Amino acid sequence: MDARRTTPTPRTTPDLPLHRLQVPLPHLLPFAIGSFDAIGPLSRANFPHRHSFYEIVHVTGGRGAHALDLVHRSLAPPQLCVITPGQVHHWADAEELTGRVVLFNEDFLLGHPQDLAALRALASKPALTLGEQAGAIGALLADMEHEYRTRAPGYQGVLRASLHILIVRALRACVPDERPAVPSRPAELAAAFTRLIARPGGVRHSVASTAQELGVSPGHLQTLVKQATGRTPGGLIRRQQTLEAKRLLACTDLTIRQVAKEAGFADPAYFCRFFRRETGMTPGEFRSRVDGNHHDPRIMSIAVAPDGP
Repeated sequence: MDARRTTPTPRTTPDLPLHRLQVPLPHLLPFAIGSFDAIGPLSRANFPHRHSFYEIVHVTGGRGAHALDLVHRSLAPPQLCVITPGQVHHWADAEELTGRVVLFNEDFLLGHPQDLAALRALASKPALTLGEQAGAIGALLADMEHEYRTRAPGYQGVLRASLHILIVRALRACVPDERPAVPSRPAELAAAFTRLIARPGGVRHSVASTAQELGVSPGHLQTLVKQATGRTPGGLIRRQQTLEAKRLLACTDLTIRQVAKEAGFADPAYFCRFFRRETGMTPGEFRSRVDGNHHDPRIMSIAVAPDGP
């Protein structure tokens, strides 16, 4: 089972590969679980890339580090690594990596909208130490894989419920007795807005266009997002633009002009002023200080299916 594939880019200069979920029935079951070997070689990808889907990795063995949005954390199994769509990650110098990988689209979380906010909170760290939850999480994932493979009647509902339990247990591992709260309307809207701008290309959208996509007025979006986060939608977009620029500067060979365009800036000079204001460094200074892991475009690291992405 190769549960991933990548979208080729038309650029002559390498951009970040985008891995997409490839499962037998994506519209009926946008979900997969298995070992690193079962999911496919891309589950151990050692070059920076993005996902169009969510991924939860239960690392039970191995050495090396997990890099998530420029933060490296040495592996100390057993632990969880959570990656959300748009984040950039890779496995650094990983050897003998073992465990289970869970892949799913947002559609699979229907019925548990609070889990989206929980996943984003969990994905703020490159690795989560499991503590007292280690045994329960390991057993739960083994049961989920059994359900996925045997596909007994009702298995889809079991998998959805089990994924929700997995997320709750992961939260408990971070903060004792923490439960995912039912989100308020401001929190729901802020979470939806954050997901939109975090998608690949999302930072190129304006507050007005995201408000339209969310079905609210720009003024209503402004009020509720500020109420939920303490920041304006424009402020959150600027924060995401800064993160996107850092990702591209550190993990690709795109020129400063190309990075500016991808981060939502038509004027490279204005982008340089913006980046320096936000980070205290010019884009060139930031790139020179980062020990980037650039994917060599001459190496075919991904086998694309004959029918394309």
